[in-house]
Order: sequence, then C-alpha cells, then structure tokens
Amino acid sequence: MNSLGIDKPASATRVVVAMSGGVDSSVTAALLQAEGYDVVGITLQLYDHGLTVGRKGACCAGQDIYDARQVADRLGFPHYVLDYESRFGQAVIDDFADSYLRGETPIPCVRCNQRVKFRDLLDTARDLGGDCLATGHYVRRVAGPRGAELHRAADPSRDQSYFLFATTQPQLDYLRFPLGGLASKAETRALAERFGLAVADKPDSQDICFVPDGDYAGVVAKLRPGAIDPGEIVHVDGRVLGRHDGVIGYTVGQRRGLGIGGIRGEAGEPLYVVGLDPAARRVVVGPRTALARDRVILREVNWLTDPDPRGESVTVKLRSAQPAVPATVVPGAEGGAVVALAEPQYGIAPGQACVFYRGERVLGGGWIAAAEQSAPHLGIGAAYAAPAAG
Repeated sequence: MNSLGIDKPASATRVVVAMSGGVDSSVTAALLQAEGYDVVGITLQLYDHGLTVGRKGACCAGQDIYDARQVADRLGFPHYVLDYESRFGQAVIDDFADSYLRGETPIPCVRCNQRVKFRDLLDTARDLGGDCLATGHYVRRVAGPRGAELHRAADPSRDQSYFLFATTQPQLDYLRFPLGGLASKAETRALAERFGLAVADKPDSQDICFVPDGDYAGVVAKLRPGAIDPGEIVHVDGRVLGRHDGVIGYTVGQRRGLGIGGIRGEAGEPLYVVGLDPAARRVVVGPRTALARDRVILREVNWLTDPDPRGESVTVKLRSAQPAVPATVVPGAEGGAVVALAEPQYGIAPGQACVFYRGERVLGGGWIAAAEQSAPHLGIGAAYAAPAAG
C-alpha cells in the first residue's frame, strides 16, 4: 500500500488534484508530486470571472486560474481548466437565490461540493484515469473497519468537516485530503515556500466566490428581479416596529442593521431577528430569549454510518463557526431527521447545516428546515415559535 492507501507504487498511481489557485490545493499537488505520484491538476471555472480578475479573496476564476496553471507549470505536471459555469449556475447560484427567497440562509460552498466538485469533478477525474481525487480541504480521511471515515482536521481552527457533511460514502472512498493532518496553516505556507510556489503568501478565500463584494441581497435581486417585496418588521408580541426592503436582507439571529432605528425591547434589551415569513413579507424580531430552540427538523440527511433508528447520542454543529453541542438525532421519514438538543441554542437558521459528530468522526448531517422550542415558558410568541421553513 502506498501513502494514499492504494495498492500500487506511487509512480503508477494517478492522482487528480482539484486546484483552486490557492495555497492549500497548490501545496496538496506539490506534496503528492514530491512523493512520486503521477499528478494531474484540474481547475474549474465556475462563474463569470470578469467580476473578480485581480481581486484577492475569491476563488475559481480569473487570477486564481492563472495561479493554478503557474503552479502546475513550475512543478511540471499537466493542468486542465474545465468550464463548469453553466452547471455551477444551475446547481449552486440558482439554489442560493431561491433559498434566500424562501427565508433561508444558504451555504453555497456545501452545495458546490455536493453538486459540482464531488459529483461532476469525480467523474472527470475517473475519465482522466485517476485512482483518486485529492483536494486541499482540512479534514482527515481515516480507514475504518467498514470503509473510509471522515474525521475533523488535526488543527481545529482550520477544520472544514462541517462543509463536507454531504459527501457520500462512494465519494469518500475515492477522495483524499493530504492536508488534514497538518498542525497549522503556517505549516502549509512553509511547505509552499519550500516548494518555491508563488502562492505561498496568497490570502485565504473569504467571500462566496460569486458574491465578490459581499452584497448577497444585491446578487439575489439581480437573479430574481421582481421577486423581492418590502414589508413589515414586527415584534414577537405583534407590534409593528418598522418596514424593510425585502426579507433577503435578514437572517435568523441577526442583531445589527435591522432598520428599526435603534428600537429596543421593553426591558431595554437588544432585538434580534427571530423568524422570517416570506409569504407575508414579514421580519419578526424579539429578545434573545425568543431565539431559543431545542428541537431541529432536518431534510436531505446524509449518513456516513448506519444510523440507529432509535436515535444517536452525538454532538452537533449548527453553524460552521459555532462549537459542537450535545444532542440526540433520530432518523425520520423521507430522508429527514429530528435533532433534540440537550440545551436550547440560539439563532438556528433554516438553510444552514446541522452536522453530527461522535468524537472526531463525522457521522453525517442534514439541512435545517425548521427549529422549535419545546419549553413555552420562555415567553416565545406562539405564532413565531419556529422560523418559517418556506
């Protein structure tokens, strides 16, 4: 077995590397080539790169394609650029816009992995004779007794397992993540320096690639003209506090920029977005206590283990930057699940992901359809006990 767990010499093992033009995927390719693997690089052009040519902090267009090609040229392995703009638009950008119109807060990076990179790109890698596809993600693939397992990265601050919960078992069997065991991003950049890569100091991607200025609402308005209507901002007790220019400008848990002129609660507490009702064009606000939820309804659940129909005692992440919390997950009908949280959590937004962990291992995850609070004594208005699922 070689270092990738394939029963071939490294020199006879073709590894297709997904190259975004950033330091992570570039170092991935360099490390594998240094080990003697037959490396082939692929970069996807995913959207109109004219918006972001020369702009730092985005990926998969313009300068990034050039950077990926420069790395391949320097190291001397083949590199291909594939035009996936049409399928990316349909599978990711359209879904992004429609999710906002449903009052959700989408994660297009997960959809991109699920519908483009880890589906279409895997097929292309196989067409190129690849024995596996390697990426620069910070996660670990661990050989388990029943096949490959997905585990958190060694560096908790760089862990990207939340964004890969939708990876299927056949995909995981084919994927490799060489950077998952590194101690820090500084180690990655040091390796880039050692290999003489021009991207060693390139900043990390920060924005959603097709929203180069961070104006999500503006992108949705362009994609769905006429579908965005103004409406009322109401308190959970029914009072109308102001008006908004479209529910797409709000997300559950939001505190700042509500557009109600600094109005606070009766006790002087700050107000938060508690729920969105796109059908009524209504943004519901209330105190932080009104955000408490201890029951989460999931759809499109992907399991990377055989689920226990009686329920799994796990920890779950409800947003990428939040710590995992104890919960029980019970599989439901039509590919869904119900998550019972040990303690109420705040700001659970439909459209985000709920990812299940047992220790360091990812057991699966699903998309949040709704969240509820089973303890009415917290004073949550009955009409807005859960954000609208659309």
